[in-house]
Order: sequence, then structure tokens, then C-alpha cells
Amino acid sequence: MQSNNPGAALHFDVLIVGSGLAGLSAALLLAQQNKRVAIITKRAVREGSSGWAQGGIAAVWDKADSFAAHVDDTLVAGAGLCDLAATQFVVEQAPNAIAWLQTLGVPFSEEDGQLHLTREGGHSARRIVHATDATGAAVQRTLIERVQTTPQITLFEHHTLIDLIHTDKLGRSGVPDRRCVGLYALDAESDEVLTFAAPHTLLATGGAGKVYLYTTNPDTATGDGIAAAWRAGCRVQNMEFIQFHPTCLYHPHAKSFLISEAVRGEGGRLLLPDGTRFMPGHDARAELAPRDVVARAIDFEMKKGGLDCVYLDISHQPLAFIQEHFPTIYARCLELGIDMSRQPIPVVPAAHYTCGGVRTDLHGQTDLAGLYAIGEAACTGLHGANRLASNSLVECMVFARAASEDIARQSAPPLPPLPAWDDSRVTDADESVVISHNWDELRRFMWDYVGIVRTNKRLERAAHRIALLQGEIQEFYANFHVSRDLLELRNLVQVADLIVQSALARHESRGLHFSRDYPGMLDAALPTTLVPGGRD
Repeated sequence: MQSNNPGAALHFDVLIVGSGLAGLSAALLLAQQNKRVAIITKRAVREGSSGWAQGGIAAVWDKADSFAAHVDDTLVAGAGLCDLAATQFVVEQAPNAIAWLQTLGVPFSEEDGQLHLTREGGHSARRIVHATDATGAAVQRTLIERVQTTPQITLFEHHTLIDLIHTDKLGRSGVPDRRCVGLYALDAESDEVLTFAAPHTLLATGGAGKVYLYTTNPDTATGDGIAAAWRAGCRVQNMEFIQFHPTCLYHPHAKSFLISEAVRGEGGRLLLPDGTRFMPGHDARAELAPRDVVARAIDFEMKKGGLDCVYLDISHQPLAFIQEHFPTIYARCLELGIDMSRQPIPVVPAAHYTCGGVRTDLHGQTDLAGLYAIGEAACTGLHGANRLASNSLVECMVFARAASEDIARQSAPPLPPLPAWDDSRVTDADESVVISHNWDELRRFMWDYVGIVRTNKRLERAAHRIALLQGEIQEFYANFHVSRDLLELRNLVQVADLIVQSALARHESRGLHFSRDYPGMLDAALPTTLVPGGRD
């Protein structure tokens, strides 16, 4: 597995980059196939986005519900851009994914001995399986405990992906087809770059919410897998569709704290500061409209009234009900002096989910042989122009199984020798202000110019600034030793460019992409596919 020779590659059967629900699920499933798996994660294993998910996992569980209804709700939310085959595949496999988590011991909420199902915006039925209001944390905790006791899995915490290694870089030596054969990763603790070799690599790196100034995502969401796959020659798809969650807690000490969709699902009402309810004036579904509709309505009301925030009120529900269904949210709000059982919660929209990503098939395979992408880093076709609430965690598990089964079916080609990372021609950076300044500038202009409502002029301004930043960052990358901050900034700028180029290519308003220059929706729903070296 590991070599005593400094600089020699560490060999595994499968490399998994990312330790969220997608990566951990795939690791456990591959370990059952006796695969030697390395999980490479840039922070502690518990710090991915999955653990932040509050609402739950969408699956048809009630006999009164149906796969057809879940598929239809997903297609409606996706504004005609969902891939039907991918949607049917995920919806039909969702109950099996829930059942698998039950066998692992995930403590889902129950009522009268049955799974308690809640409802969220865009769903026509109660089908959200949850663990109170901290589903992601409960699932993540259970999977981590399993991973840490599985001998076939080796965990590399605080290791940041630098780049993928593919045979084009090696002159295709010993490998007949173009494929991914490993990666370079920075060990943040030793400041050493390690070489990992494997016939199969799986990207489960999550989304890119940190490209925006305000986000519900953790600091790890810097689009690392999307950027690395793009640099390796993979197509990306639908990057313009960034979901802004309507209700992020508005408080100076509440960094990225999400107020779950389920609060509105259980009767929460959105109010202006004077107590006026405004959602019925924007959509017949009111607070239960899909997230893009609610986020735009809040953005409209805030701009119209010059407001810092709006308010989400569920104080009409009994205290016991709130404490039972939303214990985490109730406790956090109370810490900040907000008693949600007595007063409304101040909220604002914030970047939440990357609907696009690395284009894959129904096995999670990318354009590069040996390279898979699953979870938020991937674009499977499920989400279309807008993700339906609670479809993300189930997508992680369904495609983790699909990818692991496909890997198990594949033969492992012989790997060529992989060169060690060469940093002989770089020096230590004399100052880091360039990184911190560019990071701040990027996130601010992305928020201002590429946010909930867009115009061509704003997008062109963003594109101009991105080009300048890319030049500065590439120069820094070429001349100085890599650091985690530099690698994350490099990836964020790349992803920002993909978002802006995709948005400029879409001459309509659809789902999460709303353009004042193109307010109508075209008759044909077509994905935006970017190809390295040109646009599809």
C-alpha cells in the first residue's frame, strides 16, 4: 500500500477524493468488494457539506406516494432540463438507499414505529426521511464510524487535491487508452506533496458555494473536483445553475447557518418587517414553492424595500412541536437571542448548491477513463435547472453504489510509473496578501454580478475580472510553493469562469438562471455543456 521510498507513489485500488456522504458511501461499498481504498480529504473527515444538511433525504416511502409523483415533482422543479433516465434511476433507487442506511444504524426520526416523513417545497407529498433537523450530521456520523473500523479503507485527512494525473501527461507510457492513473495531493501538516496511484479515481469533492460572498456551505466547498476534472479534459455541464437557499440565518455571529426548508414545510411563513406575508403574491404555492422562486421573491422584496433581511415565522406552532422537529435550529437561534417559538427568524438568501458539475453517465463515469464523479461535484442530469429539496443526499448514495458497482466490474490495467511532484524551480512566497485579496475580490464580485438576478453587463464585468485574476493566480502558482489557500483560490477562480461562461451562453431565464436581458424561457430545454478548448 505504502512505500518506504520517499517520493514513491502510494498505490491503491481506488482513490476517493472527498469525505461527504457520496465519498464515504462509495468507500464502504468498494471495501465490500475487497478493494483497497484511500479517502483523501482536505480537512478533518467530519467537515464536508453533507454533515450540514438539515432537511433530509427524499424517497417514496408512503404507500399513498408514487415514483411517478416524485419524478414529476423533480422534473417540474428542474424547469424541463432534468434528464428523465437519470431522474427515474435515482427516484426508483431511493428507497433502497434509505434501507441501506437503516442497516448501518442511522437514527432516523420515527412516529408510531414508522419513519416520520416531512414535506418540503416543491414536493407534492410527505416523502422526506430525516433525523430531526440534523439529517446530514446523523448520517455522516454513522458512516464515519463504519469507515474508521473498515481495514480496507485508509483515511488521509488534511490532504488537498492538487491535480489529477492522466496518461496524456505521461506520454501514455504503458497504458493504451487515455485514462486517469492517480493524483497529487498536498499534506497540509507536513507541507509535502504526495503521489497517489490507482486505476480508478472517484471525485466526491462537493460543490463550489465558497465562490460567493454569502453561502450556507462550509469552507471546504471550493469546487476542487470540478476544476481538476476540467483541467484534465472533462466536460462540465449546467454550471450557471447555482441554487440560492432562500433562508440563511441573518445574524453577524451566525456564519453560514441554514434554516431548513422543512421549517416552511411545517407551516413557516415568510414576512416583511411589518408582519405582512408576501409569498402568496409571488406564487400560488406560497412558501412551498421551489427554492428558486422563493429566493427571487425574497431578493425582490429586499431590493424593493431596501431591507437587510426578511423574516421566517413558525411561532404559531407549539413550543413542544418546534423542539421536537427543529431542535438544532431552535438551540442555535436561542444561543443568538432569537426564540423561534415566540418571534420570527431573520433570514436572507445565500448560495447553497451547485446543480451543474462534471458531466457523467448513469455509472458516474466522466469523459476520462478511470475517473468518476459523484455527489455535488457531478452533473448527472437529475437536478436540471433547479434541484428539488432533499434530492441531493439520495443522489449521493444512489450514484455511490452505481459507481462502486461499475468499478468492481472493470479490470485494473497496469499502471505506468508516476513521477514525484517537482517543485525544484519554485520558491517560498514572500507574502500571501495576493491570495487573501484575490479571494475576497472574487467572492464579492461573484455575489454582485453573478447572483440571483443577472444581466449581460454584469456577467461581462465578472468575466473581465476573472481573466485578470486567473493571470495573477497562475503566475503565483507557477513561481511559488503550493499551499491549501492557493490551491482553493485557483479552483474557485476556475469554477467562477465556468459559471460565468455558462451563464453568458444561456439566452433565456430558466430555473435558477434569471436574466433581465432574456426574461422569457425558450421552447427547447437544452443543457449548457462546456468543452475544454471550446464550447458545445
